[in-house]
Amino acid sequence: MAKYLIAIIFLLHTLFISAQSNKPSPVPLKSVKTKQGFWHQRIESARTTTIPHVLHEIETSGRIDNFAVAGGLKQGIFQGARFNDSDVFKTVEGAAYVLQNQYDPKLDKYLDSLIVLFAAAQESDGYLYTLRTINKDTTGSYDWIAGPTRYSFENGSHELYNVGHLYEAAVAHYEATGKKSLLDVATKNADHLVRTFGTGPGQLIVVPGHEETETALIRLYRTTGKKEYYDLAKFFIDMRGRSDKRPLFLDEHKLGPSYFQDQIPVVRQKEAVGHAVRAQYLYAAITDMLIEKEDPAYEKAIHHIWEDATYKKQYITGGVGAREDGEAFDKAYLLPNDNAYAETCSAIANMLWNHKMYLYTGQAKYMDVFERVLYNGFLGGMSVKGDEFFYVNPMASDGKNDFGKGSGAVRHPFFGTACCPTNVARFLPQVPAFIYAKNGNDLIVNLFADSETEFTIENNKVKLSQQTNYPWEGKIKLIVSPEKQQEFPLSIRIPGWATGEAIPGDLYTYKSAKMNPVSITVNGKTVQIKSESGYAKISRKWKKGDVVEVVLDMPVRQVIANENIKDNVGKIAIERGPVLYCAEGHDNHGKANSIVIHADQTFTPQFDANLLGGITTLNSDQTKLIPFYAWANRGANEMTVWFNTK
Repeated sequence: MAKYLIAIIFLLHTLFISAQSNKPSPVPLKSVKTKQGFWHQRIESARTTTIPHVLHEIETSGRIDNFAVAGGLKQGIFQGARFNDSDVFKTVEGAAYVLQNQYDPKLDKYLDSLIVLFAAAQESDGYLYTLRTINKDTTGSYDWIAGPTRYSFENGSHELYNVGHLYEAAVAHYEATGKKSLLDVATKNADHLVRTFGTGPGQLIVVPGHEETETALIRLYRTTGKKEYYDLAKFFIDMRGRSDKRPLFLDEHKLGPSYFQDQIPVVRQKEAVGHAVRAQYLYAAITDMLIEKEDPAYEKAIHHIWEDATYKKQYITGGVGAREDGEAFDKAYLLPNDNAYAETCSAIANMLWNHKMYLYTGQAKYMDVFERVLYNGFLGGMSVKGDEFFYVNPMASDGKNDFGKGSGAVRHPFFGTACCPTNVARFLPQVPAFIYAKNGNDLIVNLFADSETEFTIENNKVKLSQQTNYPWEGKIKLIVSPEKQQEFPLSIRIPGWATGEAIPGDLYTYKSAKMNPVSITVNGKTVQIKSESGYAKISRKWKKGDVVEVVLDMPVRQVIANENIKDNVGKIAIERGPVLYCAEGHDNHGKANSIVIHADQTFTPQFDANLLGGITTLNSDQTKLIPFYAWANRGANEMTVWFNTK
């Protein structure tokens, strides 16, 4: 009964927010099924390869044993890093999305067995942090890792970061199975946080050193309806930079306050600074907060920060965080190529933040950024097969440099600091949830992938099917099938790249902005399109089997960087559709970094089903290019994205 009560609360809350805000809402993952093609292939690889592989790695590395030891079910010591709990929770979240894509009783049962360990490791008051539970509060050699007492070293302990990923896993598991077992563990911990943090007697005024808890608390609030979770998330956000309210313990490896986004109150921040993953998780949480309740000061701040990050500090792949030192945003336009950091986790954080910005504003430009990261910065962080990963993602490689992470020249099955593989594992299987959205009666297509979904409009079921060979071809066929004829709008995102804009802002531009116009027909007849916020909106009375066809021109484009990016002066990059290309030595006589591409050089697209999982290559007399995401799948060799023109 309690399970259904929670579901009713969640539904009523969702309906209330939708009615009050008139903002888009995502279509639940369970309601979207990929059918074939590019993303179906990758959703299947998540199910058959990535999740099993990462589960095996967290088992054999002792990460799961830590919960058994903390729960008294096994003898042993804590193994690994202070944030190892989060790797387990992220993988469970990804496995829950796999269950939503395609139910697997064996995986369901396995997750049940892990949840038993999590519950055993949780202390009676809800606290959950296996490192401290195993070692107890102490003054000893591990103090610099976790602090002598609970939350005494929150900058570095990852106590709150870890449980943020617990909350995300719990919601995903509940949505997948309807079971409350993991949700109960999460809410017991969240209730402990509500009692522990605040301005009341005996409470702590602390902010998470590594943000994630904030957005996770809001997600937990949306699922349970418990407003105190939202209030605590807002408290954590409000207290950043408030040295007048709390002592600042910002000495982890002697990093400054900006590393933690704690230099000034958020409402006064205007730039994306510090550790790029932490920063974007914070910005995502602020956006979540704004989706729930308008706040002009925070709204102004988040738009300033987004423009700084997007217009001045983003790689052409959509990767962010140029500096290895601190895994951080660097100064504006400082975007080196061969020693770019661009952590895979920061690409995922960038997508999550931009998707939330879309949900807050309804503007397509945020999904344009999302798509750029999705096909380039994100996919580049994993192998084509799905069981090897990059931690850092350079724009050029000599085939030797590993950037201190064992990852620059070739991908690796796992890392001691395994945030990137586990983050890929949680993000990849949820991609179908980003394809569609709904705003009142408006059906919205944000991404192009062979798939189908169902909507309900005023008690009328509407099936929407999508057929496409995107991103290799620009033809998209949408079949709209309401059970009974009904009038409603269908909005289709027209990507910026299809109208001559490489990315919002002027950080990267096409050398030639000429494009064939976007073609849209309904049942074979050209229709007049109403453009709103980057969407083609078609309003009509739909009947079963109506066909909308969209044709996006996909020429090979030369891209130039803003002249302030000194490393790219006199160079060009090559794109086609949403896909960025690179040269790899494997295809170019062992050399890539010395390749010159002339202004009038032409490339012929050619699809090769047997190469690198099936890709479209770009071929000229002198050079062969492959998608950036596919590099380093054939061993270590040279690679470059930016080409000299002389």
